[in-house]
Amino acid sequence: MRNDAQGAPPGPPETTSERPGTHTDRKGVAADVGASLVVFLVAVPLSLGIAVASGAPLIAGIIAAVVGGIVAGLVGGSVVQVSGPAAGLTIIVADLIMTYGWRVTCLITLLAGLVQLALGAFRIARAALAVSPAVVHGMLAGVGVTIALAQLHVVLGGAPQSSALANITDLPDQIAHNHTAAVAVGVITIAIMFGWNRLPAVGRVRPGMIPAALVAVGTATVIATLGRWEVETVALPASLADAWNGPMLPEPGQWHGVALAVAAVAMVASVESLLAAIAVDRLHSGRRVQLNRELCGQGAANTVSGALGGLPIAGVIVRSTANVRAGARSPLSTILHGVWILLFVAFFAHVVELIPMPALAALLVFIGVQMVSLAHLRDLRKHHEASVYLVTLSGVVFIGLLEGVFIGFALAMIVALRRLTKLTVVTEERAGRVHVAVHGSLTFLGVPRLAHVLRTIPAGSSVDLDLHVDFMDHAAFEAIHAWRVDHERTGGSVDIDEVHENWYERSSTRSAPAAKTIPKGRWWAPWDMRREPSGADQAVHPLGLLTAGAREYHASTADQMRSVMSRLSHRHHPTALFVTCADSRVVPNLITASGPGDLFTLRNLGNLVPPHDSADGSAGAAVEYAVNVLRVPSIVVCGHSHCGAMRALTEGAHQGPAEEESTHIRRWLANGSASLRRTGADHGELAGLPSSEALRRLAQANVVEQLGNLMGYPVVRERVESGELTLSGMYYDLETAKVHLLDAETGEFSPVRDLQDVPEPVPHPRAGAAAGQSLDGSSSGASSRPSC
Repeated sequence: MRNDAQGAPPGPPETTSERPGTHTDRKGVAADVGASLVVFLVAVPLSLGIAVASGAPLIAGIIAAVVGGIVAGLVGGSVVQVSGPAAGLTIIVADLIMTYGWRVTCLITLLAGLVQLALGAFRIARAALAVSPAVVHGMLAGVGVTIALAQLHVVLGGAPQSSALANITDLPDQIAHNHTAAVAVGVITIAIMFGWNRLPAVGRVRPGMIPAALVAVGTATVIATLGRWEVETVALPASLADAWNGPMLPEPGQWHGVALAVAAVAMVASVESLLAAIAVDRLHSGRRVQLNRELCGQGAANTVSGALGGLPIAGVIVRSTANVRAGARSPLSTILHGVWILLFVAFFAHVVELIPMPALAALLVFIGVQMVSLAHLRDLRKHHEASVYLVTLSGVVFIGLLEGVFIGFALAMIVALRRLTKLTVVTEERAGRVHVAVHGSLTFLGVPRLAHVLRTIPAGSSVDLDLHVDFMDHAAFEAIHAWRVDHERTGGSVDIDEVHENWYERSSTRSAPAAKTIPKGRWWAPWDMRREPSGADQAVHPLGLLTAGAREYHASTADQMRSVMSRLSHRHHPTALFVTCADSRVVPNLITASGPGDLFTLRNLGNLVPPHDSADGSAGAAVEYAVNVLRVPSIVVCGHSHCGAMRALTEGAHQGPAEEESTHIRRWLANGSASLRRTGADHGELAGLPSSEALRRLAQANVVEQLGNLMGYPVVRERVESGELTLSGMYYDLETAKVHLLDAETGEFSPVRDLQDVPEPVPHPRAGAAAGQSLDGSSSGASSRPSC
């Protein structure tokens, strides 16, 4: 909200001792530096381990970690996501190295990055999210099982076999005959990984403050080094210059396979990165991920990594989660973690070369097992998609990655198609009428079932057909319409009510039967627009309408609301105190697209907030309760056009003698007299204006005046000055059904822009450590006066 200079509520003097946000910025940089060190400690052993599992040069994992941190951090669209070599790509990379060699695999990584850049540039990142999560999670679980089975042989002192089935078959012999120092290193690593975070805290020091992977690999390295155990250790190139092993063109006959590999790497890396970015968004309250920019960042990182001889890169949930939990606030932590890895390998390569290979293998076994998420399986089971997850997992393990993903995707399509045929048709007879309720998506696949039920209805009967459908195709319309015409020809009657969308009505406008029913309107339409205009309806008692509305709510909405309301039943944390008029045409939750628990609403005649010292304490009680008890971060005052209270003010209803039955109205409207003065009505400035224009000016001036009254409440002023509360002004135009917001600089109300026209939210330059969230979703500084 913005106010002009004359109408702005008074505010405290501004201080100039310190530029707002400086202290906060320093804290943010310190937090990012600390988080980058934590992620660096996690990333080094994981990157080496993924290189081992992929069969790539060990330095390739380090290169990918450095590039993923610096390039993806600089270019990407996520605030805290960390990118680097990903376990989900290991099977693909291992297969590519075996088929084409390492240098052609680097070319494939480079080309996959260019594909990702093109996808991001054409802004089709969201298309990658069309892949079923059940397939993605099943793929990752299958990769985890495959990695764990292969690396378990390394832990036992042997070598992995060529397939998961061969690894399972050979495992008993491996366990029986290979008991070397490698087994001890692996057991130590896995035991520490499993038990580290379960240890009790010592004072303020919690085990989780130090990454388990670092402790496990570090402990195993120290024990193996001091004990002089004969185990294979990491071998790095003598210098970074020797590490470069860049891309190479394939043989002429290999281009077709290379093209398919580029598509596979680009698809898997993109989907894994975007899903991880969305998951990470749930862990922090900062800026949401920009998917197309993030895809461009991943493409740039893969292009550079492939050119430098690194592994393919993707957003990784383990390192990203560690980044968030360590307190990261910006991409600086991601960038710095890449810098630390580069410096560490450049100057302390001899320390890395002490790490036993069985320790990295054990680390991969632990990570592979964790990739099989029982939580994901439980969630998918609730949505009846567990079969897709399990089939994809099995296909990846026993057949191959791409084959398993293809099988899982095909099964997901079959499941989705089956849901389209899932149609519930319930028939019952009440008071001499046949009631038929249809729930689901009504497509040609469900027509046979519906037609069978409709044919069982006796000829000549009166039928109520309730269509609770979210879609109806032409075949379904033809079936219903043909049955209706035939039924009415035999002397029957059909009353069709559509609860959600008017699918039948739209299709029947050119071929309506003789006795066309006016269908039930959308849920937000008034009662009189959802009923047939008959004399009987005109005489319905209001309680009857309310009861009928409650029945409709129970039939269509209550079941969906139950889980939401059960969570809100004990407490609620509304986003705003919403002060608006009691006018029945203003529906706060409708015009703000909010739901239960979002708004603490105060409604009265003319959306008035009497001054703090007023004798009427009802509005003040609501304000104090919202601010002190509910701790709302925002207060909104919303006026509207064609307001009866504003019209009464212009007619002087708040002055002079009044009839006994309107005494309370006169006393209440006296609280709006200051709004009249704000418009200059005392000097005749509203005289001569069209009635609608005069009411608009008065209603908008009234919003500004009530915001000033709010600042007179000590609890409101205190929280506004501390930056914990923002005040906003809103105006609802009934004729256009558009919402307008008050602009503090111009003092004018401007229409809220459509979603596609809203730019990326930018923090207000005066915002300090506590920034308020305005109603349109953009970040705004909590200044000393109302702002939006």
